[in-house]
Amino acid sequence: MKVFKFGGASVKNAKGVKNVINVLEKVGNSNIIIVVSAMGKTTNALEKVVDHYLNESKELGNSIDFIKKYHIEILEDLFENKHNPIFERINSLISDLETTLKRNKSIQYDYVYDQIVCYGELIATTIVSEYLNSEGYKNNWLDARDVIKTDDDYRDASVNWEITQQNIAKNVDKKGLTVTQGFIASDANNFTTTLGREGSDYTAGIFAYCTNANSVSIWKDVPGVLNGDPRVFENVKLLSQISYEEAIELAFYGASVIHPKTLQPLQRKEIPLYVKSFVNPLDDGTSVKKGQRLLPNIPCFIVKKDQILLSLSSLDFSFIVEDNISEIFSLFHKYHLKVDLIQNSAISFSVCLDDKFNHFDQLLSHLKAKFSVVYEKNVSLYTIRHFDEEAIQSLEENKDILLKQSTKETYQIVAKQ
Repeated sequence: MKVFKFGGASVKNAKGVKNVINVLEKVGNSNIIIVVSAMGKTTNALEKVVDHYLNESKELGNSIDFIKKYHIEILEDLFENKHNPIFERINSLISDLETTLKRNKSIQYDYVYDQIVCYGELIATTIVSEYLNSEGYKNNWLDARDVIKTDDDYRDASVNWEITQQNIAKNVDKKGLTVTQGFIASDANNFTTTLGREGSDYTAGIFAYCTNANSVSIWKDVPGVLNGDPRVFENVKLLSQISYEEAIELAFYGASVIHPKTLQPLQRKEIPLYVKSFVNPLDDGTSVKKGQRLLPNIPCFIVKKDQILLSLSSLDFSFIVEDNISEIFSLFHKYHLKVDLIQNSAISFSVCLDDKFNHFDQLLSHLKAKFSVVYEKNVSLYTIRHFDEEAIQSLEENKDILLKQSTKETYQIVAKQ
């Protein structure tokens, strides 16, 4: 059993969908679970649907029509017969989306988000599955929500591993070809949940863990894991191999190639992960395995944008001690703010925060009651793993630096965007 994950960029158009077959032809097409993300920027488009719906915007209908048109154009490029049932199935899914909006009574953003954004994956996998069938690659379409069970922490749900493993054992044919969705799951009441933005990689890890897969392959529009994002950093190089531990470090600091949660279930069963090019599927790409050293051993650059630099000090200039810090982190947890960097002194405490759920302003009212608060939004957190002086100089050039921090292997700065 192998698990393949195809991201949104790899199936963003008809050419990308057809290329899935090219990959299967070259690397094998049996005993495989294919995990597929929403096509292209569909998740972003569905987020606009959610915003328009909750804000009662007149643009709601147009935002839904945009999604429908985008997928119908892909269908028209894949299937010559316009009377193919796949067209009706996609129209039906769009109708289901509209019905969900009409029936919804909740104004809770995170709940509504999960019930709507899931349609990106449902539509994508329906198209990919039907196209594979039409080309002779018979497969079983599986609704991931029927097998992956979570709590009801919408937009960032935690997996119930025991029930999920039982469900996957019952519903996945290990000798066939299965197509399923990344990112989505369901809670005990069968309401849709999601596993966190970019969570399709995590889904691949879940299926691999629960089926004792031989490997997971993530098919990307890059040749593998690079030592920096080529959209941000110049002269990046391919990392041919890294360890689980190093990959987890890179993911924690914000490397976007691998989802942070993906590696945890793989590491527990020592299932190898490969990050490979969907354009050149026979190239080696990057392997992630137990205990292997970083190769080549070079500095790795990471940037996380749209962060918040928050500095707290006591109102009476007393020490910031354990009780204060415990209370602060309890509030971070309550408002779902991820801490990416910590720096403290006797009377001050600074953190770089990722406010992916837009709860920071709610947090502020609590903090200002007990602390002197200074913050700056829209900053970038830069990280170098395995830094040297040349790497530091190149990173700091022409940047307005607000904070620096260094450990043995990791150098970080917070700078204005």
